[in-house]
Amino acid sequence: MSFNLLDVECENKDNLKLAFTHPSYSKENSLSRLKSYERLEFLGDAVLKLAISDLLYKKYPEYEEGELSKIRSILVSDATLSLIAKDINLQDKMILGAGEEHTGGRDRESNIACTMEAVFGAYFLDGKYKDVERFLKENLLPKADDIESHFEKYNAKAVLQEYTQKRNSELPEYTIVNTLGPAHNPIFEAEVSYEGKVLARGKGKSKKEAHQDAAYKACQKLKIIK
Repeated sequence: MSFNLLDVECENKDNLKLAFTHPSYSKENSLSRLKSYERLEFLGDAVLKLAISDLLYKKYPEYEEGELSKIRSILVSDATLSLIAKDINLQDKMILGAGEEHTGGRDRESNIACTMEAVFGAYFLDGKYKDVERFLKENLLPKADDIESHFEKYNAKAVLQEYTQKRNSELPEYTIVNTLGPAHNPIFEAEVSYEGKVLARGKGKSKKEAHQDAAYKACQKLKIIK
């Protein structure tokens, strides 16, 4: 981790605290829905997409709009965004309701990604867009090269679905068949089936990642991709 955005002082401490507040906490404590990260997440999502779009535009001057959009869609996904958020231990600062905490919400990538976006919103309102941009440039943008080189791996679920749709109307089915490791750091094992037959199994630190890995291995088995 080359630059930690959370090391930058945010003058509006109330906004930053709000960015870490999950809706479940507000609900359990009979607070307004405005007393959660949702509005800041809405703003931060736009900040994230603007900054990444600008960075990709400059990084790949020869790429067309479609190519840039494909890379951006993966970079700003919950799966990728939660990775850089975990690198700065953002999940430790999340304020969750007891129910959400009990069901593993602190490790749920969608919660972590939404909180990260809300933090972007808080820093943007604090006049620190350049710090957000630097954080993304140093920590998220480097993943673009791997995505660009191995796009089919990151997009395997879509590749497999397109393949099956050309054959008939039946779609692949994904099932989590096993969970390994400790509750705070689980590894999920997924199975993908098609036409009643198991095609492959995959693993990942989230259910989505496990699905993607299973799809990628299925695509290799079916020789759709190398």
